[in-house]
Amino acid sequence: MSAVPGRAAGPGWLARVVVVSDGVADGSREDRGGPAVREALEAVGAVVEAVVVSADGVDAVADALRAQTAGFAGLVVTTGGTGFGPRDLTPEGTRVVLDREAPGLAEAMRLVNPLGRLSRGIAGTAGTALVLNVPGSPRGAVECLEAVLDVVPHALALLAGDRPH
Repeated sequence: MSAVPGRAAGPGWLARVVVVSDGVADGSREDRGGPAVREALEAVGAVVEAVVVSADGVDAVADALRAQTAGFAGLVVTTGGTGFGPRDLTPEGTRVVLDREAPGLAEAMRLVNPLGRLSRGIAGTAGTALVLNVPGSPRGAVECLEAVLDVVPHALALLAGDRPH
């Protein structure tokens, strides 16, 4: 456990993953996106504290994000629910929780792959947490995440009150 709430002991920074999927939530489908996101985060030194599952839907996503961002200083990545399906409502649930949107992050994630243009994922801050929506497919999730991981530590430092030089 870290000495400062929300800050990892050592060089890493904290992250949490929220898998948004009715099928994973009801046990009828195996989650592959969450493990892929966890692996990508750990590869860059993040300490992944939790991987939780949420059903699709605005209220379910908002409730899961409120639980994961409350008093948390770190990155929260949602995987799934960013497409055009009728239950793909992760951006709408995320928007309910965000204090401020960070459109540059969402735009950068959309540019990594032609299919990224179909993603409706958003990014922003909720308190001292940075929230990113990535697709549910393992490959799409990791590609989108890798597009912005280089700036995440700086964003988290700013959210924690550090001032740029």
